[in-house]
Amino acid sequence: AIGSILAIVQDPAFRRVVQEQRFTRRVRRLTSPFYLVCGYGETGSLLVSALHRRNIQSVVIDIDSERINRLELEDFDFDIPCLSCDAREVKHLQEAGIEHPCCIGVIALTDNEDVNVKIAITSKLLRPQLKVICRAENRSTAANLASFNTDHIIDPFTIFADHLAMALRAPSVHLLYKWLISVPNLPLPTAIRPPRGAWVVCGFGRFGRAVHRYLGFEGIDLKVIEPDIDQAPDGAIIGRGTEAVTLREAGIEKAVGIVAGTDIDINNLSIVMTAREQNPDLFLVARQNRRSNDPIFQAADLDLIMQASRIIVWRILPLLMTPLLGRFLRN
Repeated sequence: AIGSILAIVQDPAFRRVVQEQRFTRRVRRLTSPFYLVCGYGETGSLLVSALHRRNIQSVVIDIDSERINRLELEDFDFDIPCLSCDAREVKHLQEAGIEHPCCIGVIALTDNEDVNVKIAITSKLLRPQLKVICRAENRSTAANLASFNTDHIIDPFTIFADHLAMALRAPSVHLLYKWLISVPNLPLPTAIRPPRGAWVVCGFGRFGRAVHRYLGFEGIDLKVIEPDIDQAPDGAIIGRGTEAVTLREAGIEKAVGIVAGTDIDINNLSIVMTAREQNPDLFLVARQNRRSNDPIFQAADLDLIMQASRIIVWRILPLLMTPLLGRFLRN
């Protein structure tokens, strides 16, 4: 009998049921307003930490058990219920409190856009008045989300490009925005002043296209470097941008700024370092894809770093804390 009991206790299915029941009880006991955060990757972990610093309760689900284990080891001041599960399953969203009276919003931040769409649809069907914020980096996904009235669709590439154009057009307004959403008890950020003139954009993927579009609206002369001939726009230079000869062909000596926007961090660092050798006065902008590369990007002494996870959190926090801020700045 003892052996049978031990075998049952060690059975993965039994332990899974116990974990789900414990998680459900923790969620049911919540009495303060909370946000349901789906996805605890780089973006989700930053957001949960930012909400915690503001004493805002959250509930977290993620399909990766290692991420959930990492969250449980965090030294937070209050309990954050979390569970490793598939957010596409309606049952798991219900267990996470989507129908709980204290749930005030759902934030879909998984790295799978189909999952994010399923979360948003489920939320709007079960709780039509619930605030839903969803990450979307593809136009088709954004259009799908907009079709059923998702409250906020977050595209980090478009947001960064918009703020780069704002900093170029009105640096004081951009600085005011950064001050208003800055984290309490940390030094206030300083103004950035991108110069007007010719710019070089390396990489014409989703990020490069967004930068090209927004800087083009500001009347900036742009030269694109792209290795994929099928993806490159008319007039682009075919190449990676990591070679000095390609940068010189793009006119780097006369340019005032460069955007290294590929999806490979080492290539982006190579681009800006090679460009700096050709023109030390360049305004350097680089895309950082992985947070683990923070030390080398900081050591590169760049003027501006684009990291999608930070951009998304930077955009979500005002929507939760100061929802009228966007309207204030537009006016």
